[in-house]
Parts: sequence; structure tokens; C-alpha cells
Amino acid sequence: INTDAVCTIMRPDGTILGRKFINFSSDKDRMYRALGRIRRFQREHGSRQAQGRWAYAKRLNTELGRKIAKEIVFYASEKKADVIVFEYLEMKGKLSGKKKQKLQMWRKRDIQKRCGQQAHRKGIRISRICAWNTSRLAFDGSGEIARDTRDHRLCTFQTGKRYNCDLSASYNIGARYFIREILKPLPETERSLLEAKVPAVKRRTSC
Repeated sequence: INTDAVCTIMRPDGTILGRKFINFSSDKDRMYRALGRIRRFQREHGSRQAQGRWAYAKRLNTELGRKIAKEIVFYASEKKADVIVFEYLEMKGKLSGKKKQKLQMWRKRDIQKRCGQQAHRKGIRISRICAWNTSRLAFDGSGEIARDTRDHRLCTFQTGKRYNCDLSASYNIGARYFIREILKPLPETERSLLEAKVPAVKRRTSC
């Protein structure tokens, strides 16, 4: 909602080689103004007569998704990344709150699908990881974060450090991917011995 995409180039040892914030603010502003006009129109004339306006807003949203996917793959290709890792996002149930409409217009699956198609042409793999607690926990292992009520882009760690929420989440996404890649190929006997010595290995969130 705050930033279209946050990209982090990470090595298996956790070294960060690059970061990029992708944000097409003018395109989003144009789409949100169109949505505002639709809301006002529907209050006066009803939802049936707003189909043409909705079609225009959806075209703007589709074009925004294309631009985001293109920029992500371009950055990954520029930095010679081997794999692009996404969160597996599943939003079931009824959405509520002030940002309901923004969440509904968020083309998360379309962006990931387009990224997959473009990345495969460039020889880059696509992987998805579980999204649980990637945004809720600080990347430095200090525990849960406290989001800023005034600026949703920022948060405060339990250590008192102020940081960008999406950037912290991107570090957690990269770390969770590499933990899975390291532990999954291990034989069952080696993995069980490791889990006996270090019980926290059983949960990737603890890792």
C-alpha cells in the first residue's frame, strides 16, 4: 500500500548488496482520483451506471501492475540475481477498514505472474515463501515491531531503532528463503540430529 515494491539483493550469508524502492506515485495518484470520482458518482447515481468508470480504473491498475513487474525483473537482471523471492500472499475473507479499496485493487498475483514470465525469459528463477510474521517481526531478531500510527511506512524495533517496515520484511523474506534452501536438502537423519541439538531450527521464524 505504501510502496509498490521493495527489492533487496541478498547473498546466502545475509550480506545485503543492494536495495531499491519502486514507487509509481503519479500512476497511483491518477488511479486513486479515478476511484474517488467513482465513489462520488455511485452515491448519486448507483453502482450500475458506473461500469464504464470502473473499466477505466481497472485499465489504470493493470498498467500499474505491468510497470511494477517490469521494474522488479529489470532490477534483478541488472544485479545478476539467480532467483526472485516473493511472499505467498493469500487474502481470504471480507476486507474491512479505511484501506479496503486499496487492498482490493492491489494486483499482487498478477504482478508475481508477470514477473515469473519475464524472469524465466532472462534465466531467473521464481520462488515463494510463507508470509507469516515477515512484516510483524524485526529482521535483527529483536522481536515484534511497533508500527508508527502517523507514518505507516516506518516502525520501531524493541531495541528502539526506527526502520522502514517493508525493508525489514524484505530482509526476513530473503532470510527465510535461504534457511529453507539450506535445511531442505539435508538428509532426514542429519536434520533430526540438528533439530535435537538446536530445537529452534524446527521453526523458520525462530531461525
